[in-house]
This record gives sequence, C-alpha cells and structure tokens, in this order.
Amino acid sequence: MAKKTLTLQQKIEDKTMVVGILGLGYVGLPLAREFATSGVKVLGFDIDDKKVKKLNSGKSILKTVSNESVKQMVASKKFSATSSMARMKNVDAILICVPTPLTENREPDMQYVEKSCRTIAKYLRKDQLVSLESTTWPGTTRELMKPILEASGLKAGTDFHLAYSPEREDPGNKNFTTKTIPKVVGGLTSSCRQLARKLYSYAIDTMVPVSSLEAAESAKIVENVYRCINIAMVNELKMVFDRMGIDVWEVIRAASTKPFGYQPFYPGPGLGGHCIPIDPFYLTWKARQYGMPTRFIELAGEINTDMPHYVMHKVMDALNSKKKSLNGSKILVLGLAYKPDIDDVRESPSLELIELLKKGGAKVDYNDPYLPQTHKMREYNLKMKSVPLTAASVKRYDCVLISTNHSEYDYKWLVKNAQLVVDTRNATADVKTSRSKIIKA
Repeated sequence: MAKKTLTLQQKIEDKTMVVGILGLGYVGLPLAREFATSGVKVLGFDIDDKKVKKLNSGKSILKTVSNESVKQMVASKKFSATSSMARMKNVDAILICVPTPLTENREPDMQYVEKSCRTIAKYLRKDQLVSLESTTWPGTTRELMKPILEASGLKAGTDFHLAYSPEREDPGNKNFTTKTIPKVVGGLTSSCRQLARKLYSYAIDTMVPVSSLEAAESAKIVENVYRCINIAMVNELKMVFDRMGIDVWEVIRAASTKPFGYQPFYPGPGLGGHCIPIDPFYLTWKARQYGMPTRFIELAGEINTDMPHYVMHKVMDALNSKKKSLNGSKILVLGLAYKPDIDDVRESPSLELIELLKKGGAKVDYNDPYLPQTHKMREYNLKMKSVPLTAASVKRYDCVLISTNHSEYDYKWLVKNAQLVVDTRNATADVKTSRSKIIKA
C-alpha cells in the first residue's frame, strides 16, 4: 500500500516539516538556530560555498551565533547548509532572508529578492510555503514576488502558500534574542497566515498575526521610520546645543528622568546597520507612487546622512586648536562596526568617515577588536587591517576618533595616552582627567 502524502498543515502539526532558509547571514543563521534548537529540521541555502563549508564543519560565520551553537546544530542533524538551489524542492517552507539595499539614487534595490524568487519558482512545488523576511515597501510580496513565483504555473494561495514576516534582529542586544522578539506575520490568505504563524511558533515565542501582507510590511517600515526620525532629531539637537555650548548628552540624561511621555534616543556619527539608514526610503519611494510626500522621512534622512561630514569638521576644528591641519595628520578611527560589541559593518558611518578623512589628506588607520580586516562591500573596498592598540602607537596619532564605543576599550587609558580625542559616542563621559584632550562631536 502506498504511503499517504502528508499535507503541509499535517507536517507542521506533527513537526516533521523541513524548513529551508535562503540567506545565512545576520537574519537567516539566527533563525536557523532557533528552528534547529526546537527540533525542526533546517536546510540553509547560500550562494557562498566558503560559508556553506564552514557551517557544515560546525563553525559559525557570525560573532552573534557561537561556534558551539553551530556545532550542536550540525551534530544533532537538524541543520545543514548547501549552495545547491535544486534542493529547494526537498523542503516544505522557504524563508527568504536576503538583503534589500538602496540604489545609488536611494531607491529600492530588489535584485536579491527578485533573483531569489526566480530561483524558487524553478523548484516550487504544490503545498510549499514561501515567506519573505527582508524589510521592504508595502506591496512587495503581492506585487513583486507573487507574479514571479506564479510563473512556475502554480497559483499563490491555492497551490502554494505565501506570507510575509519581517525580521527584527538586533545584533548584540543582550536583552532580546531571535526567539524572544515577537514576530509579526501576514499572509496572502487567512490559511497562508495560519500556516506561517504555526510554523514560526516552533522558533519564536510570541506571534503577532495581522490582517494582510501589506500590514506586516508596513509594521516593519514604521518601526524603522520611528527610530530614524527620532535619531535625526537628537543629531540635529546635538549640533544646535554644541553651538550653544550645551552638552546634549547631559540634556538627554536629565530629560530621561521623566517617567512618562519621553523615550531617549542618542546621537552619533551617522546611522548604521541594514535597517534604519535604508528602510524608511522604501516607504518614501512607494509613497511617491501615490503622490504623497514624506517630508519627515526625507528631512531625517538628510540630517542623518550628513552626520559624518559634521564629525569630519569637528575633527578639523579639534586639530586646528592644536595648530595642525587635517591634511597630513595621522588619525586613528576607533571602531569600524556600526554599533558596540558586534562585527557588523553594514552601512557603518565609520566607513564613510575613513573615506572623508582620507580625501582630506589625513593618514588614517582603524582599530576594531571584532574586525581584524576590512572586506569588499557594495560601496567600499578600504583594504585595511586593524592596527594594535599600545600606549606607544596611540601616542603617535594626532587624533583618535571614537566612532564605535566597544565595551572592550579602556577609555581612561585611551585619553591618558592620546594627544587628542574626538568622541562621537560620549564614551569618555566617565573620564575625569585630561578633559582638555576631549572634543565631543
């Protein structure tokens, strides 16, 4: 007697489904870990053969996912990685975790999502679930993905299931993990949503179902627009208060004592990470199609984008106070990652700062305990290596620019040995001596 074929719903209910995750980076690998840890079999897809080989050997490719975690995932036989996209026909759900950057004209660059969907369409079979995790404009899943996937001859919502569930990763956050961050889920149909919700519930503690794909897509955009605008506000206030001789960090600290109606945001040298510098412009682009200006978002983008230039001018002013010019000065940029205690350089303002300083004639080095050397990126190929921090080496620089406030740095030691420190993160707040060496930026 032939073995009865189980439906996707039955496989999800009895936990025998195989989850495919396309893209094993900062979103895909932590998600794979949570599924595998819960006992769900995961097949990870990535075009990088070196990454695949390393993962299959039990070694992590990210600081935020430990080697021990990957080793256990592989040893339990609940996780393996492959670069063979043909194996997509062997999985029951395909979760897309690929980048959604901007073009040079600050418009959505959907090439990775489009390529992923075309690849999936080649191997798509009935009763599979396809879910997009990448942050994007409202309408992407229905208007862009659905037609590409339906070129397979299968109909979304009838022959296969389509969902959108935005990633909410925050690398380095010790208070929340992939598992504990509530997950928004929207589906093309109520059945699509229900299947996706049940599937994700094996990896994530709390599900937040919404009425449509567009509602889920918009929720993620709103989260990032909110942060983008508020960060732009404090960046602008930083520049205003600096001109007035007021310490913006002290002001924020005082304002934060109000127990209601206020949430602190903090200034910096610019925006970094994949979400906040990019995602709000997806909504701006989509809003233009409806004849709607998004003035808050665009103004916030202008302010945040200009912050590296503001910092560079602060470095120039600091050097001028020591009767030195930027041209020919030796500058050490402290921290390459976009936020403390991680190895993620996506959209990091440190990269632009290094280029701006070099264009100004400075001789620039960097130190980052998590990034021993730079690698080629879409917009940058610095070809630099992290220099060691010693008392002798720090003293040789005309200026040390604190761009990322890693907790491993000893800021008292740094200020003691440096000739001049430009601090963009208030990292030196607890340094009580040699304050004349420190310039806030």
